[in-house]
Amino acid sequence: MNTTTSSPHTTSADGAPGAAAAQTVVQPLWDAPVRVLHGLMLLGLGGAWLTAEADGWRVLHISFGLLLAGAMLLRVLWGFVGTRPARFASFVRGPSAVVAHLRALLAGQAGPHAGHNPAGGWATLALLSGGLLAAGSGWLTWAQGERWEDVHETLANGMLLLVGLHVAAVVLTGWLSRDRLIPAMVTGRKAVPQGTPPTRHMHRWLAVGILAAALGFWVWSLGPTAPWQGAGSEVAHDGAGHERHHDRDHHNGQDKDD
Repeated sequence: MNTTTSSPHTTSADGAPGAAAAQTVVQPLWDAPVRVLHGLMLLGLGGAWLTAEADGWRVLHISFGLLLAGAMLLRVLWGFVGTRPARFASFVRGPSAVVAHLRALLAGQAGPHAGHNPAGGWATLALLSGGLLAAGSGWLTWAQGERWEDVHETLANGMLLLVGLHVAAVVLTGWLSRDRLIPAMVTGRKAVPQGTPPTRHMHRWLAVGILAAALGFWVWSLGPTAPWQGAGSEVAHDGAGHERHHDRDHHNGQDKDD
């Protein structure tokens, strides 16, 4: 059931300021896979951050990183074949649209958008790119050793900075435009300009399948057959998956022999 409300701003169906429509309607927007993948990305990033420096938790760190990478890859795929609000083509706009949105936002004239606003669209691309690069460099760190460790740490810190800016922007944008962005990502229902086509197919069963696959991966990842089981801060692997100890441990062994 849609709920129509008055809006103090004027926005068009694609969220551009200055158009004739002056009302918004609360209706289904974000499909279930988008919301589930968003939650899995949050879980993967938060878990990877919490276990990054914890002794003996490297297996968990790798598992969280792979969960993050898998969720992001699925989100990229869904950005091409998913529902209209989830597709990149519906929210990635040119620089002029971003500048116009920011000006309207600062002037208090920006209203709810039918999906991501122009700045949020580019933020989504930056987060997906940063997360995949950080996860990829983490995999190389496990597979090839310390030579990738500094790269991984730099990319991971950059990703955390992007996430912090994203959260701050979501809170600020929601306040300035009176748009309930965070609840919308939880419930799937969002205030949009009147005349916006609602999302009719929420693909809930696909979301259930994604959750089941994530749970299955997690059980396998923490089980004895996962290739990174036994990996600790003192062990790395070469490209063929063979274990080898870091040089510092080799030197420690020599010292003990002496």
